[in-house]
Amino acid sequence: QKRQTIVEANVDVKTSDGYIARLFCIAFTKKDKDQIKETCYAKSAQVRGIRAKMVEYMSELGGKGDLKTLVHTLVTADCGKDIEKSARSIFPIKECYIRKVKILKKPKFDVTALMEWHNEDSTSADTGKKVAPEEEAVAGSGGRY
Repeated sequence: QKRQTIVEANVDVKTSDGYIARLFCIAFTKKDKDQIKETCYAKSAQVRGIRAKMVEYMSELGGKGDLKTLVHTLVTADCGKDIEKSARSIFPIKECYIRKVKILKKPKFDVTALMEWHNEDSTSADTGKKVAPEEEAVAGSGGRY
């Protein structure tokens, strides 16, 4: 969009279970509440400060747990709102999101860890209820049966 500054950051984090992920974050500057001026461009030092806040937050987020908790946090938590709050002292930003996560490196394959993941999922996951199979009706099939 025009009349605003885009701020992007990325960081490589290593989770506690050995995965290395690269997180990408994006944000845009926004006008103040009573601002008359049409544009809201941030200076390069302000952009560097906002980017540093993003990298700090994403590093903390990725390093504090395993891959499963990282994905769960990214899906459920308002990561962008937290970054917006921390960067407000530098420059007001809006539409802050962690837009992409790439898995760069996986740990060596471990059978016990794999079984542990499946055992955890089967006990805690909501699998729903069983559905009765529908009986196929021959009537109205166009004479194919």
